[in-house]
Amino acid sequence: MCKFAANLSMLFTEVDFLDRFEAAANAGFNSVEYLFPYDYPAALIKAQLQKNQLTQALFNAPAGDWQAGDRGIACLPGRENEFIDGFNRALEYAKFLGNKRIHVMAGIVGENASQANIDCYINNLRYAATAAQPLGINVLIEPINNIDMPGYFLNYQEQALDLIRQIDQPNIKLQFDVYHCQIMQGNVLARFEQALPYIDHVQIAGVPGRHEPSIGELNYAFILSEIEKLGFHGFIGCEYLPQSNTLDGLSWLKQLH
Repeated sequence: MCKFAANLSMLFTEVDFLDRFEAAANAGFNSVEYLFPYDYPAALIKAQLQKNQLTQALFNAPAGDWQAGDRGIACLPGRENEFIDGFNRALEYAKFLGNKRIHVMAGIVGENASQANIDCYINNLRYAATAAQPLGINVLIEPINNIDMPGYFLNYQEQALDLIRQIDQPNIKLQFDVYHCQIMQGNVLARFEQALPYIDHVQIAGVPGRHEPSIGELNYAFILSEIEKLGFHGFIGCEYLPQSNTLDGLSWLKQLH
């Protein structure tokens, strides 16, 4: 049985962030993820997790100045100290909240990454992996489509697998986002099976539009069944934008259960 995690950055936005934990639990979720926790003291978030008997599945390390257009800084030379400080902050939250996965966003580089970008990324991810390993925490990287996020450093599954091998740390893992993979490459299940030894987290959304998984060209009932057959039993992050009200759009989840 899949373990679905509600992405609280996109779902239940009808209420304030700290109230979304209860909303997710009331809707039947047992776990949550979101982009960033850093606007709130970790103690407040932990209280919501405990009150609602939720598991914290994942969040992102600080990604630079989001409002100014940063989408991660791991591949940006000259910002290494900022990356280290941010990742150490993420580790403090993860230790307190109990989650074992931190996603590191790479950054915007334009159409072509330089060797300096690649070297910076590899070095920063090695630092992150080394810092996280004693805590039993995996560091995740994720290919993101270049339509929603133009110029993003990491777009393709094969690119991610190559970087994971170059980083060469046992706790560097892949965050496999079906939505992004379908947009960039398609052939989702074959690519999932190829990457399976490295996958530690999955995210889903409908294509096109990034709405409910039941909307669009992907047959998620089949995809999720096949993923389970392949042996993946980790979290499935529901990272989509509801077409209207979050609860009204959850019929797809009830049908899968």
